[in-house]
Amino acid sequence: MSFLIQRIWMLWAACIVLALQGCASVPHTDARDPWESMNRSVYNFNEVLDNVAIKPAAKVYTAVLPSPVRTGIHNFLGNLGDVWSMVNSALQLKGQATVETFMRINVNTFLGLGGVLDVASEMRLEKRKEDFGQTLGRWGVKPGPYVVLPILGPSTLRDTLATPLDMKGDVVQQFNDPATRNVLSATRVMDVRSGLLESLDVIKAAALDPYTFVRDGYLQKRENDVYDGNPPSNFDYSESEAP
Repeated sequence: MSFLIQRIWMLWAACIVLALQGCASVPHTDARDPWESMNRSVYNFNEVLDNVAIKPAAKVYTAVLPSPVRTGIHNFLGNLGDVWSMVNSALQLKGQATVETFMRINVNTFLGLGGVLDVASEMRLEKRKEDFGQTLGRWGVKPGPYVVLPILGPSTLRDTLATPLDMKGDVVQQFNDPATRNVLSATRVMDVRSGLLESLDVIKAAALDPYTFVRDGYLQKRENDVYDGNPPSNFDYSESEAP
């Protein structure tokens, strides 16, 4: 396991310990976010890290690499990510999604120069992103309390517990060379962050409280992810209130 992934695992474990310690002592008004005090501290840490390191690096990434090159990198990394999405589609018994994602991988790998070109989308093979947190949700596991993870950002207790398996299933982590794994992992961070340069600035400028804006947006998105954009009318997140 690479140095980077080891550090993330340690941070993940530390976050869970802090969360469990804070559960009984931190007063809260939102059933979804009983550990808000701790979460805000981690959120502020992530903001500092982003402003000092990640955001400036993403700006350099955007300035140095032409748009077609960045698009090719995005497509390549997306093609690798489709493998784990296919596995989770299968675990959720989504037959059509599994077959279409399998076809996407093969089309983009063999006709799209290893995934650099997204030929599958031009063929109207829908891209779906599935992870193990969604799989657990599909099988009835409640999201649990909202959690902000160091570096990784917004999550829920269910998604946090699924994170190690998501990391294990990540094709990038299957590369034998540690340097290659780290470069691909860092490039993925730059790819994601560069795509959010303008939108995050707008959110921070417009939102009265960026923390709650991000929290509410994330929880709504995850609800839609689990139910494929069609959550039940009686869905009540408060059912996942922490003990």
